[in-house]
Amino acid sequence: MKTLLITGSEGGIGEALCRNFKGHGFKVIGLDLERRSADLDVFVPCDLKRLCEEETYRTDVLSELRNHCEADCLQVLINNAAVQILKPMERLQAADWTRTLNINVIAPFLLAQGLLPCLEADSGSVINIASVHAHATKPGFVCYATSKAALVGLTKAMAVDLGPRVRVNAICPAATATPMLQAGFADNPTALAQLSFMHPRGRIALPAEIADIAFFLASPQADFLTGTILYADGGICARLHDPL
Repeated sequence: MKTLLITGSEGGIGEALCRNFKGHGFKVIGLDLERRSADLDVFVPCDLKRLCEEETYRTDVLSELRNHCEADCLQVLINNAAVQILKPMERLQAADWTRTLNINVIAPFLLAQGLLPCLEADSGSVINIASVHAHATKPGFVCYATSKAALVGLTKAMAVDLGPRVRVNAICPAATATPMLQAGFADNPTALAQLSFMHPRGRIALPAEIADIAFFLASPQADFLTGTILYADGGICARLHDPL
């Protein structure tokens, strides 16, 4: 049985990723702070900030994850977990940077590094969930946008460093209809409609669409893709907006 390990398994995109890969016969191992509703075979509670900062904690988590890999093989690692701290530049603290970079950049590296023997055993695939904010951002997203740009850079550098051993790619979604995003617009449906219209496709992404792209990247059909950054953005990064 093929195995998927995914961080942020309990979020909106995370749940869609779990459902997709499990539907294709994968054993799904999920990491998150606590379990809620994702369709998993194995759940490992994990604080990614602690994973970065505490060596003993990291060793224990990686050991448990390796034990759950079928025949010591891991076919797919999806680094999906992220933290988004929204503040204007003058209010950002060093602790905001530390937390953001730990969870959004360093944890994906440490997981790929710590599980590299399992990934190599079956020519596995690492998929990093980045963001359109790596390319184009807006006020208040300094920490988040910087971390996602770093994750894109990490994706390319790891792909070069690992060469033919493990493929490494990234997906940069635009606004996606997760429960969290929809709840944020519950009192302002007009703003959600405006956000949808800003995308040349005329709508925002569905979590299942991001999951479909990830499954393609992990499949043999994408075997020649490594160091590739796929923008699932509905065309928004190609569009300029005139003032109303």
